[in-house]
Amino acid sequence: MNVMNISNVSDLSYTNSFQSNSAKISTQNTNKRSFESYILEAVDAVNEKQLDVSRVEQKLITDPDSVDIHDVTTAMAKAQMSLNLAQTVIDRLLTGWSELQTTR
Repeated sequence: MNVMNISNVSDLSYTNSFQSNSAKISTQNTNKRSFESYILEAVDAVNEKQLDVSRVEQKLITDPDSVDIHDVTTAMAKAQMSLNLAQTVIDRLLTGWSELQTTR
């Protein structure tokens, strides 16, 4: 019976080391993301901030006592800042791309 427990413990340690190695491999694969995935993630984040503003505004209209006006203002400011940042990044990317095209 004791032998059985010892073999189970070694099996568990082997399983845990295998799981930790597979976790390392999966994190290495996520580090090699494409430029497209970064752009799509950023656009999704900007879209989510815009949707948050819509939700807070709708809640303000339907139940004004449950929403603080400062929360609405803060959500609107965050959404505007993220949209401005996205626009600036897109403008810079397009400028860089046009410069690459003209140097060829």
